[in-house]
Amino acid sequence: MNQEFQNVNIKELSGAVSMICEEKGLDKNKVIEIIGDALAAAYKKDYGKKGQIIKANFDPSTQTASFYQIKEVVDESTRNFDEQMDQTAQLDEDALPRYNEERDIRLKEAKKFDKNIKVGEEFKIDLPPENKFGRVAAQNAKQVIIQKLREAERNNLYEEFKDKEGEVISATVQRVENRNVYLDLGKMVGVLFPGEQVPSETYRIGQRIKVYVDRVSQEFKDTTVILSRSNPKLVSKLFYLEVPEIFSGTVKIVSIAREPGSRSKMSIKSEEEGIDPIGSCVGQKGIRVQAIIDELGGEKIDIIEYNEDPKIYISQALAPAKVKFVEIDEKEKKAIVTVDPDQLSLAIGKRGQNVRLAAKLTGWKIDVLTEEDSQAQEEVASGKEDSEEPKEDQNEEKNDQSAGKDKKKNNKKKDEKTKKEKK
Repeated sequence: MNQEFQNVNIKELSGAVSMICEEKGLDKNKVIEIIGDALAAAYKKDYGKKGQIIKANFDPSTQTASFYQIKEVVDESTRNFDEQMDQTAQLDEDALPRYNEERDIRLKEAKKFDKNIKVGEEFKIDLPPENKFGRVAAQNAKQVIIQKLREAERNNLYEEFKDKEGEVISATVQRVENRNVYLDLGKMVGVLFPGEQVPSETYRIGQRIKVYVDRVSQEFKDTTVILSRSNPKLVSKLFYLEVPEIFSGTVKIVSIAREPGSRSKMSIKSEEEGIDPIGSCVGQKGIRVQAIIDELGGEKIDIIEYNEDPKIYISQALAPAKVKFVEIDEKEKKAIVTVDPDQLSLAIGKRGQNVRLAAKLTGWKIDVLTEEDSQAQEEVASGKEDSEEPKEDQNEEKNDQSAGKDKKKNNKKKDEKTKKEKK
């Protein structure tokens, strides 16, 4: 606690307001309100009574404080004036609260001072001014100021970083503990959990990096800022900051698919005629996209122009591979892409990465085949259809053969019978 708070002195508190605002980054009116609450608590401790509601108006410009008591205007419809009201009646939920002269004032009495006052409104009673408080009251006042300043500071930080949720900010690596990376954000520390880190990246103390503010939460009076380096939105926000056309809205990011630290695919479109969306993102001699690649530690970025025709869109999403043609099944949202044999490995990518990212980007299931594979599939499919007909013929032949055998057996039995009868 600063020396200005060693004794609760109104003049000293008045001089400390500006310093508190500067140190804590708090609004001046909020600090004045906190000091007013502390003075009211001290006044009640030394000069008030139990049950009273006492408020204070603190004015640092005049270095004075005025005190007043608040009572609620009541009548028979809102309070029970029976002094003999027993404890059982008080516990009844439907029973009216008992009249308390320290907190309540009758409507008739209040109207003597204000004719327009109504039931339920507050009635203020000015109290004698005091600027000296006892040791216990002063200690209570100091505790109130400390506690409320801390609460205000926490709330202020929470609101400040809550507004930054979904944005990209710069941060400095402060420490690494149990695989969690803690970053200095200036006024507080944010955390980069293992799931939000890029596997290929190594974080060094003092390293300056850009991070995506994933979410800000307040639990047990503490504010936690959860940051991310792996979120696909980090890529889109970096382009938003780096490319003026995206910032102004003339070029729009449609979709992003990302495998952090390895490769990203981003589809874009122009909102105005005459603007090249890919050229805008790449920049002269690739300077814009290279700045983002460097920030992401060398992660490759494919920029694709969005097309409403799914066949063209899927073909472009499989870049750098060249596609011959695309067949789509809109009901299943599935696409069969045919490429030349020398383009197959390029279209699929290392461990299927290229086709996997293209599927995420477009939202279509994609199968990549060569022309020979496609023809073979068609032949197999047609072969199955043809094989079904001969099976039916074979079954009929078998049935005919078995029927013939049965006839021969029956004829033999008849001949044997007639021979026995002749004998």
